[in-house]
Amino acid sequence: MVFSNKKSPSQPKKHVASYQTIEEVLTHASQSDDFITREEWQVAKQKLTMFYFESMIDMQKLPSHVLHPISKLTHYTFEQLKERLFTTEMKRCNTALEADEGLLKGSILLLIEESRKTSYLLVDLSHQEDREVTVPEIEFSVFGSKESFIETVEVNINLLRRRIPSSDLYMKKYTVGSHSKTDVYVVYCQSIANEENVATVQKRMSELDIDQIQDASMLLQVIEDTRSIFPQIIDTERPDRSAGALLEGKIVILTNGSPQALITPVTAFQFISAFEDYLLSWQTASALRLVRIMAVFFSIFATPLYVAILTYHPEIIPQDLFSSLVVSRTAVPFPPIMEALFLEITIELLREAGARLPTKVGQTIGIVGGIVIGTAAVEAGLTSNVLLIIVSLAALASFTIPVYRMGTTIRFVRFPFIIAAQAWGLIAIALVSIICMSHLLSLTSLGRPYMAPIYPFSFTDMKDSLLRLPQSMQGTRPRFLQTKRKKRPFNRHSKPKKDIDDGY
Repeated sequence: MVFSNKKSPSQPKKHVASYQTIEEVLTHASQSDDFITREEWQVAKQKLTMFYFESMIDMQKLPSHVLHPISKLTHYTFEQLKERLFTTEMKRCNTALEADEGLLKGSILLLIEESRKTSYLLVDLSHQEDREVTVPEIEFSVFGSKESFIETVEVNINLLRRRIPSSDLYMKKYTVGSHSKTDVYVVYCQSIANEENVATVQKRMSELDIDQIQDASMLLQVIEDTRSIFPQIIDTERPDRSAGALLEGKIVILTNGSPQALITPVTAFQFISAFEDYLLSWQTASALRLVRIMAVFFSIFATPLYVAILTYHPEIIPQDLFSSLVVSRTAVPFPPIMEALFLEITIELLREAGARLPTKVGQTIGIVGGIVIGTAAVEAGLTSNVLLIIVSLAALASFTIPVYRMGTTIRFVRFPFIIAAQAWGLIAIALVSIICMSHLLSLTSLGRPYMAPIYPFSFTDMKDSLLRLPQSMQGTRPRFLQTKRKKRPFNRHSKPKKDIDDGY
């Protein structure tokens, strides 16, 4: 099934290779060296021919599951083959599209020829090697589940089903990509999720026209509301976070071949909240969220403020600190903007090199490279030690964001602020901040406000945004989701009354 993004959804959809007959499919497939044709069986007036892609089926199961049972049959009928063959799925094949998709997904095509009748059967013998469910690598947490999604969508669905064992969990399957034919599942709780949100996701999936979807990140980029550097969909590798989002009324999208799930709709504040926040006490979780928010602002504004103040506003520097800055910049021949860009780009190079190299080598490059280059840059007079500390802390602050995609955005957002600080100082920083905030206020996630509950303001949704209030105060689902069931049941056990005779 291939989808079109034309305005009229009723317009017929075209396959990348428009085969008219099954014979055309077999003729085209026979041009590939891994396509096998076997004509070895003939009983009475029946002849059986087998077609398959050697690279797509499990060759170890072929003799015992198919070849040996077929050799003992006296008549080739659908009922006898289904009874004797050791396979999980077997069905009749009537169209060229079914034959093409079946062969490419690891099925064997059986051609049964009689005197006046020809029939085709598809026997599933697909070969899959699933990776083991391992510990999350990007969203690792001390508490909570140690399971993460893998590249097989059936396993990922099982991980969700185990956490929500309810018939209320609905799944809609789509095949996306004219060449890749990737299976994509839209998952939601039917009695909770807003019907408009579900319809919006389904419409975007059904109208999607693209040649390949190899990962959920590729799907994310083509179904977001707006093309913006700020992500409007959360990608996560944690099944527990996905299950929690489903029970809130959100929608989860699973993509075959991707170890990550997409969660939508979301707000900007949910990018700074980790699932571990719900496993800690509400006081600790709230404090950690405030630390992350301060880290975001520090990561964005620390270096631009250094450039702006030293270039245009040195009078606002305290007298005690001013002398230290003068001494640190005595041997630096470049203006603040040059040394700031030099250090920022160096940090990004080290971070990118560490991410691309093998794990052990990457860690060594990041630590040793940072120390050596930073020390050498200060001693060579290319930068001041004060700016080196500021840039290092700003880079460290960007790592506190739980969602990697938002952390990357924060890293690059500060470069326009640095350039603006060199142009007009604090005034330019204020103008760029206004432009950035206006852009954030205009964004939506699946049509829902991106900056909720700040805009539009919702006092009830503040209980799980900037702070994470106690579980007893989380009795309602977020208002911006407009869920069918607004309230969530919560009944805390009553505390036992102490008696004077208990000895306390």
